[in-house]
Amino acid sequence: MDTLSYKTVSANKATRTKDWVVVDAEGQALGRLASKVAFMLRGKHKPNYTPHVDCGDNVIIINALGVQLSGKKWDAKEYIRHTGYPGGQRSLTAKELFDKNPERLVEKAVKGMLPKNKLGADLFRNLKVYAGAEHDHEAQKPKAINLNDVK
Repeated sequence: MDTLSYKTVSANKATRTKDWVVVDAEGQALGRLASKVAFMLRGKHKPNYTPHVDCGDNVIIINALGVQLSGKKWDAKEYIRHTGYPGGQRSLTAKELFDKNPERLVEKAVKGMLPKNKLGADLFRNLKVYAGAEHDHEAQKPKAINLNDVK
């Protein structure tokens, strides 16, 4: 039996291939959009996926203003933070956060679906979110993909 053909190939910085992709968030549900983008940032859609390596794609999300939430989530969903001082807990509803900075709503949803370690922080740097249809990454020649085709 040839045991050389059974070796597990593990991706590393030298063997990984990172692409640039554009995702249009217009009319997409926030949670479904975020889970599919996190899947692509992680690289789980690639055959050479390795859990401890950043082998995912660089993802550009455009039209973050068009993202949707179902039900009463615009008013009921809260984002809580703490200033560090006693009694310093602050909260914003999804509508308030969206009005203040629509990109941040999408970023928070995606970041919550990434690993909570150094790898997750590295993966999050591969995400770019823009409120409108224009982005600054034409030089990278990103491919437009349809999220319905991902998994």
